[in-house]
Amino acid sequence: MGFTEENLERGLQGALLRPEWRGGAGVVVLGGSSGRVDVVRAGLFAECGVLAIALRWFGGEGQSPGICEIPIEIFSQAIDRLCEEGCDRIGFVGTSKGAEAALLVASYDLRVDIVIAISPSSVVWANVGPGKDGFEWPLRSSFTRGGTPFPFVPHPAEALLSVNRVPPVRYLELFQESLRAFPGQVSRASIPIELSRAEVVLVVGGDDALWPSAIFAEALSARLKASGKAASLVLRPGAGHRVLLPGETTPKSILNAHGGTDEDDRELGKAAWLEIARLFHFEN
Repeated sequence: MGFTEENLERGLQGALLRPEWRGGAGVVVLGGSSGRVDVVRAGLFAECGVLAIALRWFGGEGQSPGICEIPIEIFSQAIDRLCEEGCDRIGFVGTSKGAEAALLVASYDLRVDIVIAISPSSVVWANVGPGKDGFEWPLRSSFTRGGTPFPFVPHPAEALLSVNRVPPVRYLELFQESLRAFPGQVSRASIPIELSRAEVVLVVGGDDALWPSAIFAEALSARLKASGKAASLVLRPGAGHRVLLPGETTPKSILNAHGGTDEDDRELGKAAWLEIARLFHFEN
């Protein structure tokens, strides 16, 4: 199935992919801290009849250059657009920091029906990169709502400074140390996914070398279970932070260590796609 691609307007940045034939679903695709506008991944959905937005949510004109105090209203504006286009089911597909954002917006915007959280976090973290002021320090929240920053988990200064910055940089131990150092902040910064009405799929590689996404998935699952809900967990022990959905050829980052192998990353992506197809009601 073909689709057309158009630049987003009316305050949104990125691309809208309009399939030649449409079902009722729409999806917002969020990249991670690389800042990539993931048109390729959005295209996988458009080819299956899903109206797709590949959203630029930082690093664009007038936006924060880094993931620092990003208003979650940006994501609700994308939902507005999908609703205007007639979508009757709204999904988010986010990777890494994009998964953190997707889970957070689904907790507060009850129009979200589906969340596919790839290599997710269960808490809001400190900023990645500078804010609009151009400064990375002092640490601030990654996200805001109504102008108020969400509580966040910071990084111990010593641990942050001790990270070996020679590429590929391994951040796993930094995030693990941050969880140990700030238990109070972990509790306050936990994403209240139990407030969401969305069906949640957590896609996790057991060899994630960027952050402990398997631990985060356990925490998210526990919160949902405690409220009488459940998440679908798609886990492959040998996969890393990067997940390759069918047809994707995204190379590993040369800057950051992701863990996993190409084969395991692809196999995890295949398993995730089965869940995606089930929830979005298209043939896999």
